[in-house]
Amino acid sequence: MTQTQDELIDFLISAKLHTYASQGDTASVPPLLQGGSQLEYRQGAWFYRDIYFGMAYFIGQEVVYRAEQPFFSMVYGGGMLTPQPTAQEMEDVYGCLQAAMRQVQPDRPFRGPQAFCQGEYEYHDESQGMVDNFWGVETITRQGLAVYRLRYSGGLIR
Repeated sequence: MTQTQDELIDFLISAKLHTYASQGDTASVPPLLQGGSQLEYRQGAWFYRDIYFGMAYFIGQEVVYRAEQPFFSMVYGGGMLTPQPTAQEMEDVYGCLQAAMRQVQPDRPFRGPQAFCQGEYEYHDESQGMVDNFWGVETITRQGLAVYRLRYSGGLIR
């Protein structure tokens, strides 16, 4: 791994902790794309932007810029598996998701840890690859039944 990739990983962790993982949608800025939600974070030469659409089921993209140039990106899509989830169900599941994402680790800086529990919810993440080229699936279960699933992939922009 290069020094720049190490800097990217440190920045990704910081960006995730300063946006959705800790603040949810309250970290939003006015979206560039109509109908979307947008989260941003800047630290030195690094800039993070996450734009997504939807809530119960959502699709989005994270882009990290270094010195104003696109350097890294991740796309993702998923959400609640219940066709008509209640507001309380979404609050509980997304609360578990945010808590899991606050546990992001340098060896897997894409989403949360491999396993995490909060109350009756269990978060699991399976990923392949490293920060330069990766994909994965995260799932949240309640009493053994999957209630949320998200697929993601990304890597360095070359």
